[in-house]
Amino acid sequence: MLENYLPILIFLAIATVLGLALVALGFVLGPRRPDSEKLSSYECGFEAFEDSRMKFDVRYYLVAILFIIFDLEIAFLFPWAVSLDSIGLFGLLAMGVFLMILVVGFVYEWKKGALEWD
Repeated sequence: MLENYLPILIFLAIATVLGLALVALGFVLGPRRPDSEKLSSYECGFEAFEDSRMKFDVRYYLVAILFIIFDLEIAFLFPWAVSLDSIGLFGLLAMGVFLMILVVGFVYEWKKGALEWD
């Protein structure tokens, strides 16, 4: 039984050695020319100008939550679409309810103005 796992072990060993070799090669051969521009702090497309612990607008978090919700929706839709023949009408109705709940949440966020950037 263990001989079935030998190709996987060999693959993982080769992948680890190759990954470490490429990282080491990039570290050894990569140019190191730091200047003040490269060493300056840079975040979110603009230079840092205040304390790093400043408060962010809640809309950043709302957009992140919306992204997670719709990313999970796609993660659930793909296996559902693959197995639709075997789960039948019950699976179709369950996914319809799931999508309806997501649509209601999206409309709620839209009506609350969470997607508006004033």
